[in-house]
Amino acid sequence: MYDPQDITVIDLDADADRDAHIEAGADRNAGHDAARTDDPEIHGVVLAAGTSSRYGDDNKLLAELDGRPLVYHAASTLLDADLAGVTVVVGHEADRVRDALAELDVIVRTNERYAEGQSTSVATGVAAAAERDADAVVLSLGDMPTVDAATVDRLIRAYKLGVGTVIAAAYDGTRGNPTLFDRSYFDVLLDIDGDVGGREIFHTDDRAVAVETGDPGVRYDVDLPEDL
Repeated sequence: MYDPQDITVIDLDADADRDAHIEAGADRNAGHDAARTDDPEIHGVVLAAGTSSRYGDDNKLLAELDGRPLVYHAASTLLDADLAGVTVVVGHEADRVRDALAELDVIVRTNERYAEGQSTSVATGVAAAAERDADAVVLSLGDMPTVDAATVDRLIRAYKLGVGTVIAAAYDGTRGNPTLFDRSYFDVLLDIDGDVGGREIFHTDDRAVAVETGDPGVRYDVDLPEDL
């Protein structure tokens, strides 16, 4: 089985590293039905359906940072990136989370099965991307409010360059979120069970790569009130 600790981390700003991995990406994906085109349409998805059980009685997605709910920050990041559209998947306290997003131009989808684990929210978001005939999807987490939009654009750039078809953001050489998946992974993402989301692919697929972003936000999530 593929060891996720061995995931390749690519520096797009280093010409030799980037060019070598573009060539390696072509080799990794040879024989696979990748949907990447010269001008791919990429849809963004924010996973915001969970119960925030570790946070306590309050819904952490509605906790405020700089005067805005965490989920608002997460959705705004994707809206500011070079994406064709953004879907936010809600579940727990769906109406309250939806209200927190009222000012934003996002599509909101309700996952009625959110209690079964994150994989059901991934499936809901991927289905929304597939309905829009997207070539790829960027999955982000609603409890990661400080990811920079430029980080999302870096994933998109790596995808367009052909570095990989399943790509994670990294900081200081360590994989984080968000992640990008080519359309060829949609069926797999729709079938994943439990609370693992798309992480399972990074544990099992030797085509998975990460892109260094220099953005500490890709490793910062809010689990407890003191994290704010």
